[in-house]
Amino acid sequence: MADGSTAAAEAELAQALRTGPFHLALRTALSARGLALHRVQHRLAQRGVKVGVTSLSYWQQGARRPQRPESLRAVRMLEEVLDLPAHALTRLLQPQGRASTERPAARSYRSLLEESHALELLLAELESPADGGLHTVCHLERVLIGARRELRGRDSHHVVRAHRDGVDRYLAIHHGDTGCDPGLVRVRATENCRVGRVRWHAAAGVLVAELLFDARLRAGETYVFGYGFDDGTGGTSSEYVRGFSFAGGQYVLQVRFDDAALPVRCRRFTRASAGAPRSGQRELTLAGRHPGVHLVEQGVRPGILGIAWDWS
Repeated sequence: MADGSTAAAEAELAQALRTGPFHLALRTALSARGLALHRVQHRLAQRGVKVGVTSLSYWQQGARRPQRPESLRAVRMLEEVLDLPAHALTRLLQPQGRASTERPAARSYRSLLEESHALELLLAELESPADGGLHTVCHLERVLIGARRELRGRDSHHVVRAHRDGVDRYLAIHHGDTGCDPGLVRVRATENCRVGRVRWHAAAGVLVAELLFDARLRAGETYVFGYGFDDGTGGTSSEYVRGFSFAGGQYVLQVRFDDAALPVRCRRFTRASAGAPRSGQRELTLAGRHPGVHLVEQGVRPGILGIAWDWS
């Protein structure tokens, strides 16, 4: 039976092979197998594949990506040398689909949020790149609806994995209900981060907050942080949605209601874009000591996921 360290290494390898990116998966496999690059080169040569140690080093660092036919053949042989399942590495080099995690297939914010122009301006002001360098491993979000049927606030507990070196921040977006005054919304950093720059667009009711990590991440590292928004400035709330630009990990949404204002019906739904009709609707039962409903999505896909409710 494998000892604890071996089991942990195998679990880390399985995760890296599942989520990528390619260079991280290769580096993790080399570490798990305890093989130096010159040994890997030698074993590849025994199988008739010539590749330099420098190239192997570049591949595992993410400085270069195998693309030529002979390089792709070398990757297939690497799977054999490293005792990996067939296509475990080559699937991470696919140019499209969920297997390509270097730059996941994304939908623009324009399709996720009707007030997309305002959001794009705010993101540009905060110098946000198209790819923030983070993959979501797990996101637990709790939304509180107040006695006036308003969105009182929400809290997030986030686990992310960096897929490039140097990532040290996350941009959190808050979109209030009709009548929301984003200038009065309070941003809270609750765990392993602090609030940096905050920008908002009053007419659109959108706010973007920069959350600065307590550490600068290396590619492959995971990080846990928490944050929240105190709102209560908008009108009656009837749904909560979250837009996903990238395919990712697990998402859990919990909506809790004040005892003085309970809805008569709740249901989960999805949308392909902000203007698309709801689909995949399913009734949710209001239950618990603190009345609420929730949904769990094991692997999110690009688009919109949410919970809606009806008032009497």
